[in-house]
Amino acid sequence: MKQHLTALAVVTFAFIALSGCVVIPQEAPELSSELGKRIAAIEESHISLLRKYMDEKRKQVDLFIRDEWTPKFAEAYFKQPNISKVWMEVVASGNESDRLKLLTLVGPKLQERINMERVKLIKPLDDIEKEIERKLRDEYRQAKAINNSITSYLVSAAKVAENRDRLLEMIGVEDEKIRKAITDADKAVENLMTSKEAVENRFADFKESIESARKALLGK
Repeated sequence: MKQHLTALAVVTFAFIALSGCVVIPQEAPELSSELGKRIAAIEESHISLLRKYMDEKRKQVDLFIRDEWTPKFAEAYFKQPNISKVWMEVVASGNESDRLKLLTLVGPKLQERINMERVKLIKPLDDIEKEIERKLRDEYRQAKAINNSITSYLVSAAKVAENRDRLLEMIGVEDEKIRKAITDADKAVENLMTSKEAVENRFADFKESIESARKALLGK
């Protein structure tokens, strides 16, 4: 991205250097202004795609919690001596009222723990999404600033304008850190869902991988 922004700045200086021998079409300032609007629209589309992508990753984490972590946790919970003893007594009694009462007592505790574990997995995704969005916003902010400078120059001095499609290509976001962060997040979720490791190990590996990706994005 920085290479593209530098190239765009060079084009701006070229406009100034050529000011004495080139006549700009009257449409050029309007074209440059329109480009600014296009950049803003592309930015919002890019951010929207990022959010939809991360929403899909969160859904996959929820599936992991529901289908793999929760059954393991519930099994371990009901194997606790005190809980197991009460549960067996209730089942043996055949009393539906007692069974319902027990489930009413333990249900909220189970749900609270499940929610806590979900937050531990979702928060790292939320954090890295925010960092990626911040980086993208910064890149587009620079692109819009450069285009605004070009627009001002064209309006005030009526110098040469570049082709709009070429400028749109120049501001294409190609920041390697951003691409890598998204790829790393995807791999972390995939490993969480498909690894043959124990659930506890996958849980820890996921958090470590996302945090590592976030730090790499920040340059730490």
